[in-house]
Amino acid sequence: MTFDGNWKIDRNDNYEKFMEQMGINMVKRKLAAHDNLKISIQQTGDKFHIKESSSFRTVEIDFTLGVTFDYSLADGTELSGSWTMEGDMLKGIFSRKDNGKQLTTTRIIQGDELIQSYNYEGVDAKRIFKRG
Repeated sequence: MTFDGNWKIDRNDNYEKFMEQMGINMVKRKLAAHDNLKISIQQTGDKFHIKESSSFRTVEIDFTLGVTFDYSLADGTELSGSWTMEGDMLKGIFSRKDNGKQLTTTRIIQGDELIQSYNYEGVDAKRIFKRG
């Protein structure tokens, strides 16, 4: 499938401002901006297996499109939500368990890049990955 493969972080756009809006402290923001994140994606029909490896943690996530699941961000923020497919874009809508506010995430392939976009409380950010 389109998203299948191994992806390595290449660059960020407005990611620190996004993390600040999420309430992540400065030390964690500075570390996260240089986390060397690698994502492995395997899709089988509407089921996904994602492995995220960074300088801080490795986590494996299994989800089915349209099915709600719980997820914890690297800073410990707990979310609940689901992913859907809108054309060629994966779209995740998650609610924070601590304050109920919504985090929207999208993943799309453009050329040889995986672009992961975030929106939280009016702040947009992107993390761009290269195959590798």
